[in-house]
Amino acid sequence: MAGTINSNFINSLNIAKPQTAGTRVSEDLQGSFMSLLVTQLKNQDPLNPMDNSEMTSQLAQINTVSGIASLNETMQIITGQIDAGQTLQATALIGKDVLVPGERLLLGEDGASTPFGIELASPAERVTISILDGSGQPVRDFELGRIAAGVESFVWDGTLNDGSQAPAGAYQLSVTALSGGRPLSHTSLNYARVLGISTGAEDGPRLDLGGVSEQIRLDDVRQIL
Repeated sequence: MAGTINSNFINSLNIAKPQTAGTRVSEDLQGSFMSLLVTQLKNQDPLNPMDNSEMTSQLAQINTVSGIASLNETMQIITGQIDAGQTLQATALIGKDVLVPGERLLLGEDGASTPFGIELASPAERVTISILDGSGQPVRDFELGRIAAGVESFVWDGTLNDGSQAPAGAYQLSVTALSGGRPLSHTSLNYARVLGISTGAEDGPRLDLGGVSEQIRLDDVRQIL
């Protein structure tokens, strides 16, 4: 029985034990290791006994496995706390108006439009926004000039390029951002209202926007209006 403990045996111990609690798994591993070590010492060759460095190495192996088991339990606790915190954040958004990635713009019968926005990773020297009708034709153009990096929100006054009132309905945004004459990466943002949340997704709670958009993640919210 002289020699090191087979690493496959240690791995099999870790797989065989139920992962319901890191502490219990760690204790089971230590108990199994000590039983095997005692058996190995009892049956070792007297002419070729296990030396101290070999025993120290094996103790280090089991301590490493035990530490990993404890770390896994700690990470599960932290992950649970993060998930709970995200759910509370999402719940607080119910009934709130937000800006999320999208290009939809709505104009009411009273001439009031839903807010919209743009997110820039770096400053733009020139930003142009066109509002398109249902056929994709521009009906109103804005020159916004320089825009700083980050999120900026705007409101359309509901008028067309000729100054007349635009008919109520759904419109679409078209954004162009330039710096040094070159296009800049950007994200168009549209208005939505959070009507509810759903949980159970692997990437956290989802926000229900009432059909304006698919359910989105919490970090898709760019601004709370």
